[in-house]
Amino acid sequence: MDRDRISQTMSTVLTEVVARAKREPETRLRSMAQHIDVAALGRAFDRIRSNAAVGVDGVTKEAYGEDLETNLRDLHERMKAMRYRHQPIRRVHIPKEKGKTRPIGISCIEDKVVQGALHELLGLIYEQTFLDCSYGFRPGRSAHDALRALDRAIHTDGASWVLEFDIATFFDSVDRAQLREMLQLRFADMSLMRLIGKCLHVGILDGEEFTAPDEGTVQGSALSPTLGNIYLHHVLDLWFEHEVKPCLRGKSAFVRYADDGVICFERHEDAERVMKALGKRLERFGLKLHPDKTRLVDMRRPPHDQKRGKGTGTLTFLGFTLYWGMSRRGNWTLKQKTRRSKMVRFKRMIDLWCRRHRHFKVKEQHAALARRIQGHFTYFGVEGNVRSLELIEEAAKHSWHKWLNRRSQRSRMKWERFTDMLGDYPLPQPMARTSLWGSTP
Repeated sequence: MDRDRISQTMSTVLTEVVARAKREPETRLRSMAQHIDVAALGRAFDRIRSNAAVGVDGVTKEAYGEDLETNLRDLHERMKAMRYRHQPIRRVHIPKEKGKTRPIGISCIEDKVVQGALHELLGLIYEQTFLDCSYGFRPGRSAHDALRALDRAIHTDGASWVLEFDIATFFDSVDRAQLREMLQLRFADMSLMRLIGKCLHVGILDGEEFTAPDEGTVQGSALSPTLGNIYLHHVLDLWFEHEVKPCLRGKSAFVRYADDGVICFERHEDAERVMKALGKRLERFGLKLHPDKTRLVDMRRPPHDQKRGKGTGTLTFLGFTLYWGMSRRGNWTLKQKTRRSKMVRFKRMIDLWCRRHRHFKVKEQHAALARRIQGHFTYFGVEGNVRSLELIEEAAKHSWHKWLNRRSQRSRMKWERFTDMLGDYPLPQPMARTSLWGSTP
């Protein structure tokens, strides 16, 4: 298979699809399933991680790729003949804070290929109609971009009240019938709709228990973030932009990252009205606000003559706690630090990893620890948050030292020796690599 030649050809075809989607935002598109061909399936396979978890069939990416061209052509023929069947999804549970878990679905490699091809096509088309308020799981947009937009609304545009909200068990609560109606507003291709349905109406294998839920999209599927964005685009984004915003008396701004969002208001009465309407709006589409993660926060800038203390309220969004603090120049500025629950969770994760892998070679432990800590620092290493990173570094060192000490009952590694070892195996250093806010203190 000449992958380069096929990619160039498909690039031209997809460019035409994108241009039409942008040129005709209200037109129902036809014959879209034809673009999910062998080339699209190949690109989806390439995007799968080499160490991706296996599904119920136990087939790895390496094994599937041994005869890739034959496998992809066979898959494509089954899709065209409507003989393709999505295999059950294997469910695993990821620990969260307070003893809770997050259910994640793991599909087979072949099903991941189909999901990835659908994700590419739907993403290219809907990217032309998604609004600027949406930041989650979109190309060229990140959580930091969402935080910068929130900063502009509060720090620059003068928003005084912020409604932070979270949708409880969003992916498990999506109404599939209403999602289908939303998709049909854009597509008049029944073959494409049937293929999406194959990826939605699929059973889940949780240990030895098999279930076939009627609602929701499985977290962990490559297609779920795109379908979730499409659902919330109709439920929240368009609703706020075209129905809510024109009725408000003051300025407002909406920032959404997947199912987490904040709405900023200039006037308190506007915030209270929208807070009451938001829950009712979500209930119409089978969704509910998380009672513990939804609140109205007073984020008014402190008066200029107040030179000590902190501001009125604190806001949590995307793992950060935002608050008013005094800058070095003596001005009030919006500051940020790692959310306490995120720090506690990461410290526990590092400690648990060190305990479970304490008998690995030190070189292997160091490489794995450095990757995890660096990933945390890359996201949370923003200007003004260095102290939080230092606490993480200190906790990681103590956990590593503690569990290295318990590899044997006969010998102990003193702290001085451990410090010397860190000279050969240094952990990442806390550093503010990103200026998160666009404003200058």
